Amino acid sequence: MIRAVALALSQLNDPAFRRPLLWGVLGAALSIALLAWGAIEGAAWLAGGTGWLSWLAQAGGGLAALVLAWWLFLPVAAAIAAQLVEPVAAAVERRHYPHLAPPQGASIAAQIAFGLRFGLKLLALQLLLLPLLFVPVVGFVLAIVVSAHALGSGMVQQTALLRMDTAQARQAWRRLRWSGWALGLVLAAMALVPLLNLLVPVVGTAAAVHLLQRSTNT
Repeated sequence: MIRAVALALSQLNDPAFRRPLLWGVLGAALSIALLAWGAIEGAAWLAGGTGWLSWLAQAGGGLAALVLAWWLFLPVAAAIAAQLVEPVAAAVERRHYPHLAPPQGASIAAQIAFGLRFGLKLLALQLLLLPLLFVPVVGFVLAIVVSAHALGSGMVQQTALLRMDTAQARQAWRRLRWSGWALGLVLAAMALVPLLNLLVPVVGTAAAVHLLQRSTNT
């Protein structure tokens, strides 16, 4: 897994990665802006809309939105990654696995459906795990470990669907469960660091390609 992540990071200067990175930045910025606006306006409405109480409520809403945006970046990254799998995977395969035949995996509909389920599942999971952040150390670690498993599973299977059907992608995840979980932990840790979290979609997809290809060649 460490080798897969290292290879993914070494390819960040690939021109094929630039557009996905740009879309990742724009998607993250839009999501955070909408979340912040909703939290601030909602807090102001609950406080009455005017006066110092409203101002305090808006400040509190803005702070809460930042915390939520920080914690919920994983499902945002997952949603972005689902749209960027093909160009990133193609770039990795061109550089490292040029012998591969053109990909013939699951249908576009199946890939889109999986991406939607992946993003929504991770969003629901992150919301359910949110209270654990208030449990010092143990709660936070547990939340990261659980969400990392879901993230690794989604990344590996979403990437596998480019060359496999749904059943084969599930089998690939079972075969790579531990290394995929470790990849999820690395990505979850990256997602907690501002700016570094923007690399999660492309690094996760590229590393998943390496995990899948290296497992089939060993």
